[in-house]
Order: sequence, then structure tokens, then C-alpha cells
Amino acid sequence: RTCDQLRCIACDFHVSLFNDYVWDQSCDYLFFRNNMPELSKLRAKMIKKKGARAYACQCSWRSIDELTDLQTEQQLRWVCGKH
Repeated sequence: RTCDQLRCIACDFHVSLFNDYVWDQSCDYLFFRNNMPELSKLRAKMIKKKGARAYACQCSWRSIDELTDLQTEQQLRWVCGKH
């Protein structure tokens, strides 16, 4: 389970999540900076993968396809945005 109200404290942006997708390896900082949160633009680098989940804000992104503790990733600055 994941909080669906994640917020990035680095870029102060809502973290979007996309079920059954992963990010293409070619994704970079400028891609997300220029295209978030426009789903129509983001789809260009989304790959369908059942059971996976793609996360992104304007400065960070992750593709998760197995149980992962995101709190252990030091570079992520994502926190619960409160419910």
C-alpha cells in the first residue's frame, strides 16, 4: 500500500502515480520538468507493465514492480501530503 497523497518537498509538487506502467529508461529530469502533470505528454515515455507502478513529480521518478520501501531511498524527498 502506498499513500496516494505523496508530495515532493524538493520541488513542492504532487507525486503522480500510474498503475500498470513503468518509465522508459530514456526519461530524464528535463522530461518531467517540462511535462508534469500533462498525462498526454507523459504517455510518450510510459511502458505498459501489469502489476507495476510509475511514480513522478517534477524532479524525481521511480518505476516499481515489486514490494519496495521508498523510505530507504535517500534521494527521494517524498512525504505524505496528509489525508
